[in-house]
Amino acid sequence: MTTNFSIKSIAVASALTLGLTSAAVAAELRGWNIHVEDYPVSHGMESFIAEVAEKTGGEVSGKVYHNGVLGSQPDAIEQLRLGVLDFAVFNLGPMGQAVPEANVTALPFIFSSVDDMYAKMDGAVGEAIGEGMEAKGIKALGWYGAGARSFYNSVRPINSPADVEDLKVRVMSNDLFVKMVEAMDGNATPMAFAEVYQSIKTGVVDGAENNPPSYESTNHYEVAKYYSLTEHLIIPECLCMSLKSWESLTPEQQEIVMVAGKASAEYQRELWAEREAASLETVAAAGTEINTIADKAPFQEAMAPVYEAFLADNPELADIVNLARGAE
Repeated sequence: MTTNFSIKSIAVASALTLGLTSAAVAAELRGWNIHVEDYPVSHGMESFIAEVAEKTGGEVSGKVYHNGVLGSQPDAIEQLRLGVLDFAVFNLGPMGQAVPEANVTALPFIFSSVDDMYAKMDGAVGEAIGEGMEAKGIKALGWYGAGARSFYNSVRPINSPADVEDLKVRVMSNDLFVKMVEAMDGNATPMAFAEVYQSIKTGVVDGAENNPPSYESTNHYEVAKYYSLTEHLIIPECLCMSLKSWESLTPEQQEIVMVAGKASAEYQRELWAEREAASLETVAAAGTEINTIADKAPFQEAMAPVYEAFLADNPELADIVNLARGAE
């Protein structure tokens, strides 16, 4: 009897041990997203967590909470750093307050095109920014697209910095973007986005700047028929994970998560490109005059005072700025 009892005890203990081991590597991840469910970023995040669950046999699964229901972006960034949230997609613009390296991507004309941005974020630039994030408790898994912001106005096409001269341009409330327009001798006017349509219609401003889906969905093309593909701001978004959550995974799970993150970025980029193309088709059919710009170099050169001021305030970021502006 003693022997049988011992064998049973050992079996029970072993089962409990196996159960604890399994629980230690299992995870139910919570994901934050500011966008509605039917949006390129949202579909990218859903594909990410679905692939992770499939490839880990359900050991790592999760749920994406859309529409910002888990809080604002600044709050969510802090929650991710603390491990309260497990993964999220953040625009690198607002992330700059927590991760200074991310501010580099908000410099005007830092990237020559969307493809240039993707190549550099998938390379040395993304690696350097990722290191800055990791130092703040955030693990970068992939770089999503958020479109390129371009100028539109009711006066003329913009093909060179000289074409911005004297134009009254609405910009976001950020000194960096005010200086960008002023560097081309334009008149920058910060104002709420909701006021832009009426302000262009009444001549308070001549135009504004934004990505094609925003230009199209707000009907700004009705009052500003010139859309010039300056692509002056190409700020990526980061699919990222709490470093605490990342470090709780096994090496095998980490590999699966990283591969899924990069795959979801590729998928999201395709969806975003389709959305942009559809918006451009819509506004072109409505009579918008769309012009591409063959040589962005004059615009980049005009930004010299903007970069000088930025680097004077952030000398430690000079290496990343040089990486982003140079060829890879």
